[in-house]
Amino acid sequence: MAKATYNSESELTADSAIQRGRWTICAMLFVATSINYLDRGVLAILKPFLQATTLHLQPFFHGWPTTESSIRMNEIQYGYIVDCFQVAYALGVIFAGRLVDRLGCRAGYPIVTGVWSLAAMGHALVRSVAGFGVARFFLGLGESGNFPAAIKAVAEWFPPKERSLATGIFNSGSSVGAILAPWIVPWVALHFGWRASFLTTGVFSAVWIVWWSIKYRTPCAVLEAPGTPESRPKNLSPGRPAIQWWKLLAYRQSWGFIFAKFLTDPVWWFYLFWMPSYFSKSFSLNLSHIGLPLIIVYVLSTVGSVGGWLPRGYVRLGMGLKPARLAAMLTCACLVVPIALAGGLPSEWLAVALLSLAASAHQGWSANIFTTVSDMFPGEHVGTVVSFGQVGGAVGGAIFAAVAGHSLQLTGSYVPLFLYSGFAYLLALVVLRTLAPHLKPVVLE
Repeated sequence: MAKATYNSESELTADSAIQRGRWTICAMLFVATSINYLDRGVLAILKPFLQATTLHLQPFFHGWPTTESSIRMNEIQYGYIVDCFQVAYALGVIFAGRLVDRLGCRAGYPIVTGVWSLAAMGHALVRSVAGFGVARFFLGLGESGNFPAAIKAVAEWFPPKERSLATGIFNSGSSVGAILAPWIVPWVALHFGWRASFLTTGVFSAVWIVWWSIKYRTPCAVLEAPGTPESRPKNLSPGRPAIQWWKLLAYRQSWGFIFAKFLTDPVWWFYLFWMPSYFSKSFSLNLSHIGLPLIIVYVLSTVGSVGGWLPRGYVRLGMGLKPARLAAMLTCACLVVPIALAGGLPSEWLAVALLSLAASAHQGWSANIFTTVSDMFPGEHVGTVVSFGQVGGAVGGAIFAAVAGHSLQLTGSYVPLFLYSGFAYLLALVVLRTLAPHLKPVVLE
């Protein structure tokens, strides 16, 4: 059987053609990721108050409604609602990566964005816990396409030496979206009701879809490549035989990435979906005061999102690019460890400090773990392999959500959840180094 070697080392050391306008593309990816996380963060902020009987509003004038009925969900029900999102995310990402690989980023990205935006606004129609489960399912289905599309766009537009930085920049949108949510959602909910909070973000998505459709063009390097118009970056070897997508699962490198995401993605989901209720329950913060701690955590975590700089710093110390990438991931994994103590802290500001450090380190980790895919796989398969990892992360998140819901309902303690969060990254790095030593490039059969 013919073999085609993907020469990643030559890609990583050679100067690729610099695409003009690539940083504008990066900016659009950043905005899309911000909207993505803004949409998914609304329910987490409202959760402590949807567990109550009613939400008390602050009327603008006499006659304005002063209360709104709630759903009255408990911790186990909330865990199941999160599971609906995670399961749909896992299912959707399998097809989202293939959709984007087939249609290209210009057509595929607006499709997935439109799906998640409609689902986000659909939360406003919900009347029960089951309704939230349905809405979250379709939200997860649409949002699953964001990262495969964004990583593919980075692989098309950026030379290898800039990819981790570009990934870190657009990935910082996850922090920005999480910052905007506690800034926007409480104000809207207190004045217009919780249903209005879910409608607000639809405007941002519609504007982004128009912007992307007008501005985005497939780069010349891809259009000039052999094969289908949007399938190959120019710097990949021509004539490589096609490979069925599921056969990519035969490679250890795929499983190294999948298991690393399986172990660490649930920690970020935990922060996103449970941090508001952690502050509310542990430090008695209400809807008017819960925003500031969350904003501080996510503002500081944005610094970690540009952890794509870390490998370049290690390269300046004399490391090769791949060892530098692994060293950066080890640095981030070590910085997360102190969060293991967060379950029993006496001060909300000490909790803010540890969560800020951990969230920042996660973002640096995330920027580099995504980039390992383009280190190990040719560009036309990057979206698919990223999808595999997203499935792994979503499955891990679903398991974690179910465990967290039952644990909190029975014990009310966040200690075991934070203990896992502190050591997950070191374990994930060991698994990645074992299954994909030195991030060795694949040999496609």
